[in-house]
Amino acid sequence: MRNRSVSPLDLDSYQRAARVILSNHLVTQTYPDRLALPLLRRWATELRDDLLELFGYRLEVTETTARLFTVADRLESGAPARTGNDRAFDRHRYAYLALALAALGRAGNQITLSELADHVATEAAQVPGVALSTDRAADRDAFVDAVGWLAARGAIVLADGDAGGWASNPDAGEALYDIDRSVVVALFRPPRALQHVTSVRSLLAGDAVPGDDDITSYRPTDARETARRMRRALVERPVVYADSLTDDEQLQLALPRTAADVEDLTGLVAERRAEGIAMIDPSGRMSDVRFPSTGTIAQVALLLAGEMADRVLDLDAPPLPRHPLPTTDQAELVERLDSAIPQSGIFEQLADPYAADPSEYDDPNIDGTAEPARYALLDDDWITAAVDELVLRFGRTFAAQWQADRKGLRRNAIALLDRLRLIHSVDGGVLVLPPIARFRGVVVNIRDRTAQSELFHEPVPAEQHS
Repeated sequence: MRNRSVSPLDLDSYQRAARVILSNHLVTQTYPDRLALPLLRRWATELRDDLLELFGYRLEVTETTARLFTVADRLESGAPARTGNDRAFDRHRYAYLALALAALGRAGNQITLSELADHVATEAAQVPGVALSTDRAADRDAFVDAVGWLAARGAIVLADGDAGGWASNPDAGEALYDIDRSVVVALFRPPRALQHVTSVRSLLAGDAVPGDDDITSYRPTDARETARRMRRALVERPVVYADSLTDDEQLQLALPRTAADVEDLTGLVAERRAEGIAMIDPSGRMSDVRFPSTGTIAQVALLLAGEMADRVLDLDAPPLPRHPLPTTDQAELVERLDSAIPQSGIFEQLADPYAADPSEYDDPNIDGTAEPARYALLDDDWITAAVDELVLRFGRTFAAQWQADRKGLRRNAIALLDRLRLIHSVDGGVLVLPPIARFRGVVVNIRDRTAQSELFHEPVPAEQHS
């Protein structure tokens, strides 16, 4: 579904705008590029209507920012914040990011990196388990990663100096930043006041929001909201597996209009299989993970995916053991996160009284009424042998750091395939999931170079959305 005021001639521009905001959530004058914000401002009214109707998302657009307020249905670990060199944030980086953002909200028009570090260190000292000591290199590196995340989005703009110099030697290095107040305000907009939250469930779609008329609250029996939840899943997950859904959700996912609405808005293409739906991104610009892609890790992951598909689908080979996916205990995860909420900071009089039933987060097949799907298991020995064979055949083209580190190469390639939900890592190996079959029989061409060579492959199906 798209807004009726969008003409067929303008459809490509409108779909590009939808992909930009769905993949970035925050758009500024410089992030993700200088063309994004003017594009969104052109289609702000139409996008605001469609995103609310299809997903329950609220879009706010100003002269300097565009912010999409999304709705979370489940706790997911697949899309963490990442550093400039693509490392996932750990708890300290998240803490420094939150504290730095709060400090910027109270600061003036400029701030030095050391001043910001002092503010964060002072606040961190009041949070159990969090500390920032500028004498420790690891703390400085984590803090600079958090600052870099803010700088990449335009919340702060480097005016002088170098953050890397400060991280190496805070006594000799320094950096001065201009603060963009509009971006800071757009970033610091939590859906609930955290002092009113007694459970992480209050941040999920399963709870009513008193006084919030912009987003219809979730109701398990409401077909309209179930359809919204499935559309959200289609744009947020690389693959939506039917056997991970409730009966109502499976019905909504099977309806042609559910995926068609997402296709019409975004230009993504639905690839349907018996096991579920993957939204394929022909443009290659909405995915947070480009695959297939360049670089040793991505290329080895592609080759390994082909080897896995060949092994699983080989009728002449001995049958592989098959196992269901491990259940994700959302209730247990909610309980663990709730145990970390500092009760002393909660305003009990204003605390959110609405708490979702923990049973809402149970696996849909937990009652045993449906037999869970089983997937082929490839053990660690097979994976090790497969990577060793790839190193033997193509190792001369790998980046220098991976030529002698087969263990690290294997670990990173498996992590990438797991992140794309082409496999699921388990103790002793991986479960191979159906979408990996699209990479069966991948063919590569090797171009030898005098320097480090790159690994090239013939055209393969369009990039998988993630």
